[in-house]
Amino acid sequence: MFRLKDSRSASLVRNFTFGVEDSLSSSVGLLTGVASAQMSTPAIITTGLILIFIEALSMGIGSFLSDQSVGQYQLHHDIASKNSLPGAVIMFFSYLGSGFIPLFPYIFFPRSIALSLSVSFSLAALFLLGYLNAYISGTSLFKNSLRMLVLGGVVVAFGILAGNFLHSAL
Repeated sequence: MFRLKDSRSASLVRNFTFGVEDSLSSSVGLLTGVASAQMSTPAIITTGLILIFIEALSMGIGSFLSDQSVGQYQLHHDIASKNSLPGAVIMFFSYLGSGFIPLFPYIFFPRSIALSLSVSFSLAALFLLGYLNAYISGTSLFKNSLRMLVLGGVVVAFGILAGNFLHSAL
């Protein structure tokens, strides 16, 4: 079991977890929604790439600004930007890297199986993220893995339902 030694390490783990989970859930949710709406493969890939790059930057900046805001609230003055930068960088790269997990199947596989692979890869990655977090925190491996899988699965299911609904409604 690995133990976090300080609040800085905990902040980095929080940013990593948030970035990976949000990227996997929102990317696969959007991609399954777009695919379920019968969009073309190039449109699915383009939409996915735009989401990944814009959201990675937005999440990184959001992490930086929220860390600055917490520092201002707790200390009643500005904190050094260098203290907020590591978490923001972790957030950016964890979102960016994880976003490609649900996108790769649409790039490398026929569309007929890409949606299933995208969902499967993303859910497996969410389960592994839950496992990693449980390992780091010394908590129940199965419980944390299952929680991450189920909550991420809700987002995936919502993306499919939204895509099917919008496809039939429009």
